[in-house]
Amino acid sequence: MGTLGCHLCEVAEALIVANVDMQKYAVYQVDIAEEDALMDKYAVRIPVLVDLNSGAELDWPFGQPELESFLNQLV
Repeated sequence: MGTLGCHLCEVAEALIVANVDMQKYAVYQVDIAEEDALMDKYAVRIPVLVDLNSGAELDWPFGQPELESFLNQLV
């Protein structure tokens, strides 16, 4: 979850691109500005990674260790 113009979202995206096996995980961005409910839930938390299957979330700030731990929980 993120939105256009969010510097932290850009930092998180670079971290994800560098550390996530895109053949193993389907990763895509959702712009929270396009839906009021998402704005209400995530506006002060972005960037947030959300696993659609489990509902697990990883809020910013996170680095490589937290990202790896989050992904390992999903497997």
